[in-house]
Amino acid sequence: MEKAFMTRHNIPLGRIVGIPIGLDYSWFVIFALLTWMLAGSYYPAEFKGWPQALYWFVGATTAIMLFVSVLLHELGHSVVALRYNVPVKSITLFLFGGVAQIGSEPPSPTAEFSIAIAGPLVSLVLAGLFYTLQPLVAGVEPLLGLTKYLAYINMALVLFNLIPGYPLDGGRVFRAIVWGATGNLRKATLIAANTGRFFAFLFILVGVWQMFSGNIGGGIWIAIIGWFLDNAASTQVHSVMSQSLLAGHRVSQVMSTHCTAVSANLTLQQVVDEHILGTGQRCLLINNSADSTVGLMTLHRIKEVPRREWATTRADHAMLPFEQLKRIDPDADLWAALQEMDRDGVNQLPVTRDRHVLGMISREDVISYMGTLKELGA
Repeated sequence: MEKAFMTRHNIPLGRIVGIPIGLDYSWFVIFALLTWMLAGSYYPAEFKGWPQALYWFVGATTAIMLFVSVLLHELGHSVVALRYNVPVKSITLFLFGGVAQIGSEPPSPTAEFSIAIAGPLVSLVLAGLFYTLQPLVAGVEPLLGLTKYLAYINMALVLFNLIPGYPLDGGRVFRAIVWGATGNLRKATLIAANTGRFFAFLFILVGVWQMFSGNIGGGIWIAIIGWFLDNAASTQVHSVMSQSLLAGHRVSQVMSTHCTAVSANLTLQQVVDEHILGTGQRCLLINNSADSTVGLMTLHRIKEVPRREWATTRADHAMLPFEQLKRIDPDADLWAALQEMDRDGVNQLPVTRDRHVLGMISREDVISYMGTLKELGA
């Protein structure tokens, strides 16, 4: 469970307790590999004499049930997060298992601990459940094989996730403990993330050692997991450093006050020719006849209108109305603005006060400002 993990386009599977569930395209890779491994080596070694088709059927069923277990693990995190009023944007199943995208930091160390430990507890319950079922299905070998493997893999998920390195669940538990002891979330995150990098490098070293010992496939897989964990932990370290760098700085210090406003009566073709192509603007304010801002025009909104209709479609018919705009106050913290843009999936935000647009702030503005702060040694 880690909100810093970003997923690509995925296949929507529906919603559970209001949370969108998605399937990343990389899932099909691991599903095929896991099915092949189970049907080609694991089950034939454990259970002799099955028809070949049965090996493949049980292998595929086991792979699907494994990801059902992962989904329940992530739902454990998500349900507890919702109880603490922490938004959950989505759950995505992908190459390395699953990820619940949490919309904000937990409000307290207790909340962080509870959210982090919920997933491993679900996996522990599942391991116990499948272990308990084994005597009941002992006479049916395919079911026995399924329950044995799922009991083993869920316990493995518990042990792996409780490694005390961020972004693993154990790392989040560790962060909660350090946060509670120090009262400083940033410091706790930095300590937990660097601990996570240590374990990531350990995985990479073990993977390389395994490859040189002859276990090439297993070694590569362990090294890839270590690389993935290091990337996630490094991202969190950079996030904490950026947050520290921007601490105390306000939106008003970075926003651009030179906002181009165009008339609501212009056609989209005029907007494109005279302003988008003519000046290089990618985002325009739309004003009515009283010179009040009534909306925002972006390239995305323009592209939603068929090109053949640009000459007849007015700007105010294609704009994003002011009431629907995601906007921010000039006195807001810069880090909060960056999080707001990330949460809403936008690259810029109008800066407003009392329905009056004071300026615009973009990701590029914030990144450029961070670069200046670094150069000045802030």
